[in-house]
Amino acid sequence: MVAGANAAITERNGKLKLLKNIFYSICILIVLGCGAILVCALNPSLTQSISAKLNEKAAVKDEVVIEILPSTGEESQEVGTKQQASTMVGYEPVTIEGEEVAYEDAKELTDSLDIGESGENLTFDEEIYPYFGMLDKDGQTIYKQIYANALDRNASFTPVIAYRNSDLKKVFEAVYNDHPELFWLETAYSCKYLENDSCLEIILKFNETVEDFEKSKEKFEAKAKEIISITDQFAKLEAKEKVVHDELVKRVTYKEGANMGQSAYSALVNGESVCAGYARAFQYIMQKLGIPCYYCTGLSQGDHAWNIIKLGGRFYNVDVTWDDTNPSTYDYYNKTDTEFAATHARNGLSVNLPVCVVTVSHGDAYEKTENKPLEWPLKPFDSQEAYEAEQRQKKEENLKKAGILEEDVVETMADYYADCLTQMEKVGTGLKTFTNIVPKSLWESIEQAYGENEHKKGYVNEALKKLKMENFAIQLQVEYLGGDYYKLHHNVSTW
Repeated sequence: MVAGANAAITERNGKLKLLKNIFYSICILIVLGCGAILVCALNPSLTQSISAKLNEKAAVKDEVVIEILPSTGEESQEVGTKQQASTMVGYEPVTIEGEEVAYEDAKELTDSLDIGESGENLTFDEEIYPYFGMLDKDGQTIYKQIYANALDRNASFTPVIAYRNSDLKKVFEAVYNDHPELFWLETAYSCKYLENDSCLEIILKFNETVEDFEKSKEKFEAKAKEIISITDQFAKLEAKEKVVHDELVKRVTYKEGANMGQSAYSALVNGESVCAGYARAFQYIMQKLGIPCYYCTGLSQGDHAWNIIKLGGRFYNVDVTWDDTNPSTYDYYNKTDTEFAATHARNGLSVNLPVCVVTVSHGDAYEKTENKPLEWPLKPFDSQEAYEAEQRQKKEENLKKAGILEEDVVETMADYYADCLTQMEKVGTGLKTFTNIVPKSLWESIEQAYGENEHKKGYVNEALKKLKMENFAIQLQVEYLGGDYYKLHHNVSTW
């Protein structure tokens, strides 16, 4: 009987223990649920972005929501302007359509071709045509031939000297980049070649303007002369440059996929273009004014083109396209490589163009009077050190405006990723928040990185590994602090 009683007691205690554990578990779940509700109540936009991920059956590895926090004044308008500008790209890199020809067919092909125009008597000033100067002697020979035949609208010819197909793209790119006046020349060309890479035939491609070429040329030159005539009243080259910049901004509308958008014709005649058309129109008019101006290509959230101009012995970056916002700006006018580094990266032959180490004021407060040249408030710097000293002073002023210390600012992408990784490890898993402060130029790179999923390898993958989690979602809120600094609020979820 005693044994039976003990068994009953043991069974009862077991049930009580089970009930007790269930009770504690329910309490813990209630506490966690209340905590999550409180976090989401304090940040409802986070609820919307993250709850969607939690409700999905399939595990999603990443979700990014970027939100510009409300602010007032000029600065908030500028954020919107930069976002708009950063999408205005559309440059098409030079492309080749190659065709290998069998040796037995080569003679028949070459017998049917000639060199067209050799261009052997042409000369090119390397200050005006820098890409010509980037080529070796043989490359310059083919450059002259391509230019001469393009000028004559002769689409097919055989190389004037033996030349490799694999070296031809560099030469064609040099011709194209140096000569915006060839508004009928497309960015693509063809080459027929032998198995040993010897080029047999070069085939140029022209746009629709060649169908009525004389009329097209008349329209093109007339539009350019309209702008050039406005510059005639000003003596200083810097003033002429500003007129051309402002006239293009006024006359051209950015349009994705614009007809003949790689040509200066689209900007000057059609009034609609992408970045390439703006840049080539600016280059063409500057060349007509005798001002060295180069077509520069690279990456800016996509394939992009802008200009490098030489004034007073110094070189400056100019991106007319990105200044053509609403309202228009001078944010990308006569800037240094350092100022462009966060948004513009050169590639191709453009990496060999001169460096830009000095910046100038855009001088938007000019008073224009008849028969009096526009006064240009060009602020010269005797040295790179003088320029850097002014930049340090501006930085101190901006830090004071933002009410922050320099040591609080994350300055580079590498430091940003490292800081995010450290903070994610510190806050742990679940719904968490952390912040950091970045300069405006770095924010533009950060925004691009999230748009291209570069942040995953930057810090997210390593953070998930350290936290032993599989999934990640983020809402990134951007708060303007003043003085060109931003506070980034990271609302993250890991599970």
